[in-house]
Amino acid sequence: MTEIFIDSDVIIDFLIDRKPFSQDSAKIFTLIAQNKLKGYSSSLCFSNIYYVLSKYASHKIIISKLKELSELVRILKVDENIIHSALFSDFKDFEDAIQYFTATEHKRIDIIITRNIKDFKKSEIPVFTPDTFLKTYERSASS
Repeated sequence: MTEIFIDSDVIIDFLIDRKPFSQDSAKIFTLIAQNKLKGYSSSLCFSNIYYVLSKYASHKIIISKLKELSELVRILKVDENIIHSALFSDFKDFEDAIQYFTATEHKRIDIIITRNIKDFKKSEIPVFTPDTFLKTYERSASS
């Protein structure tokens, strides 16, 4: 089973139905719910998502959405080693560096899914947009 790390932007697209991106994000989460993919995210993503969603919804609604999300993805911890790796990396975006090193710390992540691939140029793990990932996944599933 393919194990994917999902960046905050893709999760937010899904949770707030941010058009035109939400359709691909929803397909990815459907595949996770169907146990065709194993999804991961970082504990930092949950904080970032809460902050962004607080502009759109009440605390109660956001917590409900985050609870549902926590049942779909495994939450990977962000620790001192990950922060140090991010601080001393060549990543231009610190938050994306944290996400990347969280994914690499968990040795089984096959792919990182984000809409912001330009910030993952240094990635040793393949990085795809949701759209590109789904096209690749559908081709391999039909083979």
